[in-house]
Amino acid sequence: MITFYDFASTLPGITFNPNTWKTRYSLNYKQIPYKTEWLEYSEIESVYKKLGIAPSAKKPDGSDFYTLPAIYDTSTNTGVSESLAIAAYLDKAYPAKPMLLPVGTEALQAAFVDAFSSKFGTSFRLFIPPVLEILHPSSVDFFIRSRTAAIGKPFLDTLPVGAEREAELKKFEAGLSAVDGWYQKNGGGPFIMGDTPSFADFVVGGFLGCGNAMANHIPEWNDVLERDDGRWKKLGEALEKYAHVV
Repeated sequence: MITFYDFASTLPGITFNPNTWKTRYSLNYKQIPYKTEWLEYSEIESVYKKLGIAPSAKKPDGSDFYTLPAIYDTSTNTGVSESLAIAAYLDKAYPAKPMLLPVGTEALQAAFVDAFSSKFGTSFRLFIPPVLEILHPSSVDFFIRSRTAAIGKPFLDTLPVGAEREAELKKFEAGLSAVDGWYQKNGGGPFIMGDTPSFADFVVGGFLGCGNAMANHIPEWNDVLERDDGRWKKLGEALEKYAHVV
């Protein structure tokens, strides 16, 4: 049995983080039995160390960084963090299931992850205020303190408001339109490979799932979904069968 670690919030049973969405989509697409354990931000590091899961990344100062998603597979006694690494593990451990990284596309899928992120720059900051609205108080405090320490100045002061927020929204929309251009070359179908989903679609779907979870806190979200001839609403609908929570 696989245990999937996701972020806890005041929305019970709801995945809101774009990165954990990638892994939830991956598990559901491959139809691998799993259970979800919901963690507060302050619990993540201790769970990693208890299970022997390697840190997710390094902070700018070189110290270990612990975040989600992560899984622990009792059938192999293996813990894995970071969504792309988890996808690669799932394909290797469960090759009889549909492939997240189809043979021959592994490098392209990894490049897609970087290319997708590069299209948005700092506009992902638009999602931070609504995230803080739905976290439990202990996680809000941890989130703000840890990021203030990392950047060396009050984290909340870096969030866009007013005209700056409007500018970030335009950057985000421009990024989506650029990605829409990639999808237009797929030969038809809702996914980047046409009619067959892959990890790349779950990368995009992660941000759609994030926005959908917090739509009540993002007044422009419905307009975002209708952009690019409704591409993003249609993609979200095509991914819905892989969005259930267990």
